[in-house]
Amino acid sequence: MSAPTFPIMAPASPLAAPITGLMWVTLLLGLGVFLLVTVAVLYFVRRYRHRGAAGEPPQVFGNAPEELIWLGAATLILVLLFGLSVRVAAQSSPPTDAGTPEITVTARQWFWQARYPGGAVSAGEIHIPAGRRLLLDLESGDVIHDFWPYRLGRKIDVIPGQHNRLWIQADRPGVYQGACAEYCGTQHAWMRFVVVAQTPANYRAWLARTALPAASPAAETQDGARLYARLGCPVCHAMSQASGVGKVGPDLTHFGSRSLLAGGVLSNTPQHLRRWLINPDAVKPGTLMPHYPLTATEVASLTRYLEALK
Repeated sequence: MSAPTFPIMAPASPLAAPITGLMWVTLLLGLGVFLLVTVAVLYFVRRYRHRGAAGEPPQVFGNAPEELIWLGAATLILVLLFGLSVRVAAQSSPPTDAGTPEITVTARQWFWQARYPGGAVSAGEIHIPAGRRLLLDLESGDVIHDFWPYRLGRKIDVIPGQHNRLWIQADRPGVYQGACAEYCGTQHAWMRFVVVAQTPANYRAWLARTALPAASPAAETQDGARLYARLGCPVCHAMSQASGVGKVGPDLTHFGSRSLLAGGVLSNTPQHLRRWLINPDAVKPGTLMPHYPLTATEVASLTRYLEALK
């Protein structure tokens, strides 16, 4: 499924559709006012253009009926937009008090990580069942971020020390783009994520599969597994089969099955992973990922090991 050029114009959720509708109403009203003012200005410029008369033109003072008409029209527009905004707010952001969060989304500089019932963890992508509304619990591990799944719902701030909740829903299976909408540091623009909406059956299967520990390294990835441990990678990256409980970087238990790398800067391919491992800061300046002086053989070993983590 190809992504639309302007995602916000193509809502794919009953939570996002009212926002897009309000945007169109506001846009058309604004365009109407702009055209009206433009036509009026052009008319008066031509109608009352200077014809060479000597001295100052006569001064025209206030016209109460006209002023009341313009003031009343502006007031009606504002009242209309306010009423529509109240209704859209209720439609796009239903009360969250009655629900129980099913997915916890954590924002960090600069990636998103999601935890699911049963212990499944994903990074860079959030899996949901299509056709059903889910409640997210959003938290930040460092600074203020803003969660925005363009086509599936509204924006919401993600604040350190505070748990905010947001409903999310996708009409049909597909992959939907999202991003951080609050400037949060050097790589704010590359703090992306995707929402993967699956059929309920596929979602349950994905949950069960992702909750399992990573498979033991095969013979051809043993060197990479040992290098991963020797470099101290588990200190930052949690993995069910590795020592350490890293929380700085994303969980890598099923890294090989993910679509994005480095918070959305790259797609997850062996070529991109090698580029990332050689010099992370060259790909994403300001990243907390250290730059290890790895040999070509070591980079290849790590790449084989990480991409095998399905």
